[in-house]
Amino acid sequence: MDMSGPVWRAVAEPEYWSLARSVLTPSPWRPARPPVLTILPYRTIIAYKYFAQNPRPVHHRIPNVVGASAAANNLARLEVFQNAGCVKVNPDSPQKQVRFLTLSGEKKLLTPQPRLRTGFFSVLESNMLSPNTINEACTSVGVAKYGRPIGLDEKIKVDLIVIGSVAVDPKTGARLGKGEGFAELEYGMLRYMGAIDDSTPVVTSVHDCQLVDDIPVEKMLIHDVPVDIICTPTQVIFTNTTISKPHGIYWEKLSPEKLGQIRILRELKRRIEREIVQKLPSGPSEKLPPTARRKK
Repeated sequence: MDMSGPVWRAVAEPEYWSLARSVLTPSPWRPARPPVLTILPYRTIIAYKYFAQNPRPVHHRIPNVVGASAAANNLARLEVFQNAGCVKVNPDSPQKQVRFLTLSGEKKLLTPQPRLRTGFFSVLESNMLSPNTINEACTSVGVAKYGRPIGLDEKIKVDLIVIGSVAVDPKTGARLGKGEGFAELEYGMLRYMGAIDDSTPVVTSVHDCQLVDDIPVEKMLIHDVPVDIICTPTQVIFTNTTISKPHGIYWEKLSPEKLGQIRILRELKRRIEREIVQKLPSGPSEKLPPTARRKK
């Protein structure tokens, strides 16, 4: 793979420079991982120009690439999906069809509020919906409207986790998200609740252009979530990852700014501190990246 020059030299439009920077800029959650400029190859950045659908711009979000529904249909054929009673799916646009197939398959859908801004997770089930409302229920507005909010004390078993990706390595299961750490935080809180364990499969649905071969495993961090299965519009890949999955929230990595942004995390930290009768560590301060905004 030709990796000559920084990734953003390959593309003229500032939107794609920003995508590269949003993934590659260091922070406590995503420190520099040399050779950092080779993590997201420029062919992937360029591909987003042609394959990404609305919402736009694509930086600071999981890109909604064409073929997302076909990738979701491949995911739905997996034995782990068909046997699952409860599926946790991220709230991003490319996974909307996964949420639809979960509900239409009469499974329990667990989905977080976007960026955990307004709450924690919501549970939806097909018996809570009508045929006329199931499509709306697959959107963030519909989740808030029809879902049942849950808290940290909810007794729930999650059989499968579906997460979005910006790029993923099919040989190792190493994954890059949009760089804000929400997939890791959600995973860590589910571990605390006892809803998942190391054996819970993690699946991502992506476009084939998001497959890369040079995310350095040795640079993966303790809180990074690897994937077991990758579904694209054309193939299903079992990564047989050897990367360890996180065991919870790593408070020493969590900045005061990020903690201040998420109420449910502050609640969890206070709860654990009461349980262990001591203060938990805090991570270094950081400047939080901007959130995605739609073009008007």
